[in-house]
Amino acid sequence: MTSLEELFFDRDDPTSQLVFSGVGCSEEVGKHAKSLGTQALVVTDPGIMSAGHPQKIVASLENAGVKAHLFEGTVENPTDSSVQKCARKVESLGIDLIVGVGGGSSLDTAKGANFILTNGGSMKDYWGVGKATNPLLPMIAIPTTAGTGSECQSYALISEDTTHQKMACGTPSALPRITLLDPQLSLSQPFTVSAATGMDALAHTLESAVCTKRNRLSHRHATTGFTLLVQNLKTIFEEPNNLTARHSVLLGAAHAGAAIERSMLGAAHALANPLTARRGLVHGRAVGLTLPAVLAYNQQDPVVGAIYADLARIAGLADTRASDQKATHLLMEKVLLLRNLAKLPTSLDEVGSEHSDLEQLAKDAAEQWTGTFNPRKVGEAEFYQIYQSIDEFAEGVSAE
Repeated sequence: MTSLEELFFDRDDPTSQLVFSGVGCSEEVGKHAKSLGTQALVVTDPGIMSAGHPQKIVASLENAGVKAHLFEGTVENPTDSSVQKCARKVESLGIDLIVGVGGGSSLDTAKGANFILTNGGSMKDYWGVGKATNPLLPMIAIPTTAGTGSECQSYALISEDTTHQKMACGTPSALPRITLLDPQLSLSQPFTVSAATGMDALAHTLESAVCTKRNRLSHRHATTGFTLLVQNLKTIFEEPNNLTARHSVLLGAAHAGAAIERSMLGAAHALANPLTARRGLVHGRAVGLTLPAVLAYNQQDPVVGAIYADLARIAGLADTRASDQKATHLLMEKVLLLRNLAKLPTSLDEVGSEHSDLEQLAKDAAEQWTGTFNPRKVGEAEFYQIYQSIDEFAEGVSAE
């Protein structure tokens, strides 16, 4: 049954959006779309096409009288040139609505094409915040993975073609007007995708909860997202067809995205991005590798440690009377357990990175925007030390 998630709609919050969730809600996209436009660009990728999801979206749109134009050429870690390819394909068709169907790459490609169709130029022109002079077209986001949270963010994350540096391109009108969270669509993803995206979403909650831009609204989303994720990720790793758990994880990832939208990330993502750019490591796997070391680094600040402890208590990982030290320890144990269950890499050696790489990786990490919002100061020297400490968490904990 479809329900409106009221937690995403707040009259005091200028970044509110309508988020509907429930099994089968994606097939109601036509009902929502007909009030937004008549010519829709549906952006997806070959893997999602093979699962048959976009075909149902197109049918729903056209049954509602909305003409659908399909682009299925999304690539992983979309680049400026891949976004340009999408925009060029439909630039003469009078597109007035964008529908993104897929994981973060498809949603980011949809947003990127939206920038180009409405403002021209290239994605470099929009690197940063508020550089689009014209409003973007309305967008409907239909995620098929529970990870990036792009469905609840006003940023497109696009890679520069030659350097592979991630460009965060944001403007308020890039936030999808409507997001449809249908857990049925996530059943088709392989275990490796569920694992990587799940750990990415978990990192989003933990980083947005403590970053320097944290606030009342981001705290609500980070806390809700963290609770949903830590209570259900283990289930989807072990019972991938459990729709109830899938729904909770999908909703948790969306809350995590909403938390980022209202605050920011931190050092774990700054450390992960160079591993993706230089080692080709899938983003969620890279974040899973760096997150424990960053948690250990950040919790040395007692204010940050208290926030982690509160998250652990609220999510039921620790007793309400547990000390901050005990609660943060239990949170770390849970993160390590989930990483083990997700079968993600636990050491730099495992991803082909040697000690001699650390100096360059640290330099790259220091250039990442997200690191500037980490609650404890991180520069090149600190990033080098954190990279060195990653292997200390390689053993993890035994499965329950």
